[in-house]
Amino acid sequence: VDEDFIPQHYRLQYRKSNTGHFEDVYVGSDTEFIVLHIDPNIDYQFRVCARGDGRQEWSPWSVSQIGRSTLVPHEWTTGFEGYSLSSRRNIALRNDSQAGGVLYSKAPTYYCGQTLTFRIEAVGQTDKKDSIGICVEQRNGRDSLQRDKAVCVSTNGAVFVNGKEMTNQLPAFTSGSAVTFDMEAVTIGPSNNNEGGNFKLRVTISSNNREVVFDWVLDQCCGSFYFGCSFSCPGWKVLVF
Repeated sequence: VDEDFIPQHYRLQYRKSNTGHFEDVYVGSDTEFIVLHIDPNIDYQFRVCARGDGRQEWSPWSVSQIGRSTLVPHEWTTGFEGYSLSSRRNIALRNDSQAGGVLYSKAPTYYCGQTLTFRIEAVGQTDKKDSIGICVEQRNGRDSLQRDKAVCVSTNGAVFVNGKEMTNQLPAFTSGSAVTFDMEAVTIGPSNNNEGGNFKLRVTISSNNREVVFDWVLDQCCGSFYFGCSFSCPGWKVLVF
């Protein structure tokens, strides 16, 4: 700020470059904010102003800064009978259809080093096979992510790695629960007898101020992953970002 006062609140606005009007995306005291749901490979303009010392008026706007994201948005696969999707395809609702199985992401858009978040918007009746998680590949015809080449959390908080249940658990899902997945590559072991090497990932899954950390070992190197969910009963609604 140019004026001699201590900022207490900030107002951040953005717009697609040279189109439309600026709109508020954040007002508050934080000096960092992540803007979600923007289109990839398109320039956006950002500007910020501040106020403080009991002032009601905002300071002049900053010079606009231009930024863009190359990340493809996370989307659920369309056309799956058992689930209804939002217009952005980032929210899936388990409907009344008798068709079941795992709903996967449209593409393997999750990469090591990123954070993937599932937020439970609404809950239904539980089943021990219900789960959300990350996997190496889509496998149609399966009724759960509790299988090999996948890590997942069931609705009661049980954590499964390659189909095996871990000792440590997370809290059971409730409406508003957020479950985050973080992964980083640890080691890539040597290959033996042309069978491929061990690819080890350090996985952290967090929910309701609790976390589980473990190593996920795969028989092949994998740079990107699918995400998925499976719910047997209607009413479950999950947002991914």
